[in-house]
Amino acid sequence: MKFIPAGKPALTGRLNATYLIETRYPMEVAAAAMAGEQSSGTFRPIPGETPELLLRFGARVEFIEDLGEVDGEALPFSRAPGDAAAVRPRRAKVGLSWNIENMGTVLASVWSTVLGNLFELHHFSAMRLLDVSFPDVFADAYPGPAFAVEGTRRLTGVTGRPLIGTIVKPSVGLTPRETATLADTLISAGLDFIKDDELMGDPPHSPFEQRFEAVMAVIDRHADRTGRKIMYAANISGDIDAMRRQLDLIERRGGTCAMLVLNSVGLSGVVKMRRHSAVALHGHRAGWGLFSRSPDVGMSYLAYQKFWRLAGIDHMHVNGLSNKFCEPDDSVMASAHACLTPMFGRADRPDTVMPVFSSGQTAVQAGETYGRLGTNDFIYCCGGGIMAHPGGPAAGVQSLHDAFEAAAAGIPARDYAATHPELEAALQAFG
Repeated sequence: MKFIPAGKPALTGRLNATYLIETRYPMEVAAAAMAGEQSSGTFRPIPGETPELLLRFGARVEFIEDLGEVDGEALPFSRAPGDAAAVRPRRAKVGLSWNIENMGTVLASVWSTVLGNLFELHHFSAMRLLDVSFPDVFADAYPGPAFAVEGTRRLTGVTGRPLIGTIVKPSVGLTPRETATLADTLISAGLDFIKDDELMGDPPHSPFEQRFEAVMAVIDRHADRTGRKIMYAANISGDIDAMRRQLDLIERRGGTCAMLVLNSVGLSGVVKMRRHSAVALHGHRAGWGLFSRSPDVGMSYLAYQKFWRLAGIDHMHVNGLSNKFCEPDDSVMASAHACLTPMFGRADRPDTVMPVFSSGQTAVQAGETYGRLGTNDFIYCCGGGIMAHPGGPAAGVQSLHDAFEAAAAGIPARDYAATHPELEAALQAFG
């Protein structure tokens, strides 16, 4: 039996995924249910699933690591075999793999494969995707990051330190002229990077084209004076045709970056924008809590960020230390390290992305962020940490430079602050 359509070469390699599960079924039965649901099977044997087809296209259980019993079920509505109703649930790590012929090199199909109906199967009271590993063929099938660390540094002219940025606030409500006035203040303060809030797109009170033109006029005026053009990540997230028009405007006006709200635009939207445009793409993960808030369901950032890197994102948000959200610091740093870890390790195809720290960040967290990441290859976005500095925005930016200089020199921020008043004021105000 021939399964490969004429004219399409065979693909080789396997897609691998690792899960955390919780079940009252025997582990082998539960894992087999996962494999069948996400490949050739269904809840009953069917005539078309021949041994030959199953061997070639059926998902394979690669390993089961039993983690032991737990006291109670994490999530509701799971069921168990009739003779196991009183059995305590157990947890395990389970590895599955798929023949790459199942989905080809289509990221949307991979997403459906590793994140599909698994989460609804009655066998499980916990289900979380921990990691996914793509075969090398994906490195050639997708564009990947176009700028990432080195390209972003080239576009901004910033070397030897983190990029310091901020977010336009209030998030919504400002007119294009008011946004440009705020940008003027922020650029005068010495910032490297400004981004729209994820809530700001193309609303009636601030049409994208008017807002972008107004801000770019300010950016160009400062560039004429200083010789350095700051990066403005304008939020283009919307319908495909509108995003293409807005990308064209960004390039035509000399802009260097566009922001995409990843969970809103989707994988196919990001791929389309990457292939359409030559500007840096800034990835915002708004809605990430849907996948991450519970330790018992969803997926890890380790798996999540790999999809967007393949699709072509250059910057990925990772939250920040001592953030205003619920994410623990260790999780934040693990996410940032994941962004800077190569997926394929090919010298001809760099695929790391620049992590973006944000959410309640100030000079107080700067030194620890630098120290724990072990590199200055990141964007550090502060809102109140700049705008609410007692000495004003310029002093807020200077306090961040001071904090990173102290960290690079191995000097505690409190000691460095003794001769750097902007840092001292920041530590007093935000510490």
